[in-house]
Amino acid sequence: QVQLVESGGGLVQAGGSLRLSCAASALTFRYYTMGWFRQAPGKEREFVTALTWDGENTSIADSVQGRFTISRDNAKNTVYLQMDKLKPEDTAVYYCAAAPYKIPMETSIHYTYWGQGTQVTVSS
Repeated sequence: QVQLVESGGGLVQAGGSLRLSCAASALTFRYYTMGWFRQAPGKEREFVTALTWDGENTSIADSVQGRFTISRDNAKNTVYLQMDKLKPEDTAVYYCAAAPYKIPMETSIHYTYWGQGTQVTVSS
C-alpha cells in the first residue's frame, strides 16, 4: 500500500522559508501525479502545486507563484515544497497527495493517496 509522509512544517516568521518533504513508499507505478494542498481553519482544502513524476507537467496556484517551488528527487522517491517569502496567509496544514496516473492536478478529489499533513504557521 502506498504511504506518504510529510515533514518539515513548523513555525516561522513572515518573510522566512521552510522546505516540506513528502516521502513516498510502495509507489511503483511509472506514471503518477504528486501534489501539495493546504487547508486553513474554516476554509476549504486549497490546491498549492503539483507535478507529474516525469516532470513533463507542473501546475502552481497563483497565490504562491514566485514564492513556492515543487521539486523531486527520484533516487529518494521524495517530493519537496520549497516555500520562500512566507506570509501569514500561508498558515495552514499542508498535505501531500498522489495519484497513480495523470489527473487534473488542481482538484483534490482526483488524488488517491494522502499524507497525514504537516502544520505550517507563519507569524507576523
